[in-house]
Amino acid sequence: MSHCELEEVTKHINDKISLVKKLLELRAVAKDPDKRSYLLKIEQDVNAINALLDRFERYVTQQRDLLKHLQDLDMFFQEDEQNAQHLLENIPPHMPRKGGQPTAQGGQTAAPSKQAEANSAPQEQEQPKKPPRSQIKEMEFITVQEFDSIPQYMKGRVTYDQLNSAVKSINTAVTAKYKILQQPVKSLSNAARKFHQRFKDEETKDTKGQFFVVEEDLRELAQLKVDKRFVGMLNMLRHCQRLKELRGGGLTRYMLL
Repeated sequence: MSHCELEEVTKHINDKISLVKKLLELRAVAKDPDKRSYLLKIEQDVNAINALLDRFERYVTQQRDLLKHLQDLDMFFQEDEQNAQHLLENIPPHMPRKGGQPTAQGGQTAAPSKQAEANSAPQEQEQPKKPPRSQIKEMEFITVQEFDSIPQYMKGRVTYDQLNSAVKSINTAVTAKYKILQQPVKSLSNAARKFHQRFKDEETKDTKGQFFVVEEDLRELAQLKVDKRFVGMLNMLRHCQRLKELRGGGLTRYMLL
């Protein structure tokens, strides 16, 4: 046995002997009626202190649990705040705005100044009135609720923004097509006259007064690749009642609703 181990054993034995001596002394004191009352009072105080310590321990545990709960709430609140800030900074440009006003860069509503209105008023009065031109219809963008209502098998991996990007491209083709149709034929270039003639040839009695495009319009006027994926998005738009198909003469006409 090493020297250190011998010292530890010796100390342990001495502590036990000291404890036994104290117990014997207390036993002797307990036999004295006067001193026994003091011992009972000390016992009561010790029990009261132990009860108080137990209460403190339970209170500390409750406070520790409450602190953890508040920390979790603070973390959730910070996540919600970050998500809200992200949504505010990334509002899709096609989202409808209150009052129907266009939005400037950064999501802020562009409001004309009073000075600009004052300067533009005299010019509007001086300009001669132009004959009214028929307005070109555009497809409305898909809302979040409408996108969620599309069956999953039909959506596949197409996202909300991708579907509305297709809507924007279709509107581009429709606008370009009917701007050509609304111009006098004599004012058109040779290339535009060929477009004009093709557009007229593709019309039928069912498309009279309606706005429609065909696959060739989408490819040439909006530079779209009409593949299987895009055809799937056309089916999604038909599900959302944005367009309908008219077939005839070897063509599929996508008519805006």
